[in-house]
Amino acid sequence: MTLVIDAMGIGLILPVMPELIRDVNGGSLGEAAIWGGILATGFAVMQFLFGPVLGSLSDAWGRRPILLASLAVMSADYVVMAVTGSIWMLLAARIVGGILAATHSTAMAYVADISRPEEKAPRFALTHAAYGVGFVIGPMMGGLLGTFGPRAPFVAAAILAALNMGLGWFVLPETVTDRIRRPFTWRRANPFGAIMHVANLPGLGRLLAVLAIYEFALYVYPAIWAYFTPVRFGWDSTMVGLSLALFGIGYTIVQAGLVRPFLKTFGENGTILFGLTFEVALLAALGVITSGTVALILTPISAIGSVAVPALQGVMSKRVGEDTQGELQGVITSTISLATILAPLVMTQVFYFSTREGAGFHHPGAAFLLAAALMVGCVLLYVAGTQVRRGDPGGS
Repeated sequence: MTLVIDAMGIGLILPVMPELIRDVNGGSLGEAAIWGGILATGFAVMQFLFGPVLGSLSDAWGRRPILLASLAVMSADYVVMAVTGSIWMLLAARIVGGILAATHSTAMAYVADISRPEEKAPRFALTHAAYGVGFVIGPMMGGLLGTFGPRAPFVAAAILAALNMGLGWFVLPETVTDRIRRPFTWRRANPFGAIMHVANLPGLGRLLAVLAIYEFALYVYPAIWAYFTPVRFGWDSTMVGLSLALFGIGYTIVQAGLVRPFLKTFGENGTILFGLTFEVALLAALGVITSGTVALILTPISAIGSVAVPALQGVMSKRVGEDTQGELQGVITSTISLATILAPLVMTQVFYFSTREGAGFHHPGAAFLLAAALMVGCVLLYVAGTQVRRGDPGGS
């Protein structure tokens, strides 16, 4: 329930972010996309720097206090975004939010704490399904609330985050016991030291690289979807919200109902390869289609590729000890953040230069084609790893 409410809060603001940026800064939709990329990058930089710190703190202090503190800051972050009239204050809010946005990685560590090795991948899938439910409800509410102005969804998101903290305060027990508690050290809490420590564990370096490329490519969706669809298909914020809700429905069905059968049928290695290859095909299709109806049909179908993520997380989680789950999830957060530091800037710049007035090359889907090419590289890197470590039961 905590993850569902968290995802609702995030999903609420996505359909109206372009309107809020233009409301406080003016300019064209393409210029708003560039600022959207800057805001996302600022958030990702802070997650990169502080993800391992919070992960290591949760190994030492417990998951509960870190999760509750992050929800409190998230609520305040949404309030600032709802009332600000300055693009720089908006950027400052995203930076502060990025520092303590630990809900996802802390939740993953929490799930790892309470799961046996064979249960981890399916249970990671359930946490993704919870996010999917939130993204069904959140974007639809955001699109509808956006009719009252671009700031209304941020007020609703702030209230949800505060209620979420209240829910966690009363129902969420601690999972870090003295048996698995690990003292906090700055050597393993700083992002570079933590990444080097985890990457040097057998098989994890290549898996982290695969994850980084995967997240870089797929960041094309949050980076430009709210800008791409109005230009390409003429959608308004309500249609953007509907499309995100459809993706949330598909994502929830995949994570709750398809991941476990995929793992039983194809194993972790086969599931990862299928998911990566499927993403290549969907990204390429979105790069060339011109029909909004076809895009709407493909939106929930595109979620099938997400079967790769919990399988990949399951492989990585089984490679570290019980006292290092928080650190691993912090490193995963930093790895994703490192990829998404550059991804929003690159994807929004590609969108801007391929759609700006007078551009010699006008192709709104260019960023999706770039993402498809990156995903091909992701597939090749993973396949190379399976050939090097053919005897590894995790397929990594």
